[in-house]
Amino acid sequence: MTTRRNLLKSLMLVAAATATLGTVSNQALAATADDLDKDAAQALQTLYKTNPTAEALSKKARAVLVFPKVVKAGLVFGGSYGEGVLMKAGTNSGYYNTVSASWGWQAGAESYGYVVFLMSDKAVKYLDKSMGWEFGVGPTVVAVNEGIAKNLSTSTLKDDAYAFIFDQQGLMASLSLEGTKISRIKR
Repeated sequence: MTTRRNLLKSLMLVAAATATLGTVSNQALAATADDLDKDAAQALQTLYKTNPTAEALSKKARAVLVFPKVVKAGLVFGGSYGEGVLMKAGTNSGYYNTVSASWGWQAGAESYGYVVFLMSDKAVKYLDKSMGWEFGVGPTVVAVNEGIAKNLSTSTLKDDAYAFIFDQQGLMASLSLEGTKISRIKR
């Protein structure tokens, strides 16, 4: 009886998480290629105005992956979804989505943007050839916070990719385990 009750609870939680992720992804699916291009350019300008280190990194990067708006929501189980643009040599060369799922103590919703500066040819090739880039697998990604940014310069770069999160809005309280995957999409 206890096993059946636990199974039912688990199924209900999975259904809630799926509904949350479905709602989040449906909001972001409406973007056209032109919308994504414009939003990505605007997001980069916003990031550069607030973080000069990011602009300096962009000049050394082999490619820049821009997700102008990612929406995240959760209640125990959660998820996030956003779409973005890969820029190489100043031109848009592909479209990608970012999806994450999480579980743990969490409640709320938020939106944010993030940019990943791909600093090595290895990182760019991995993104081009893989069926999706799972953070934690493949090239090393360093999440840059304010403290790291102050000590980071173009002469101290040693990792494959650097990620900057910006323009956070909403309220999301969490202590959760999370995985993010980036995959190519058609637009």
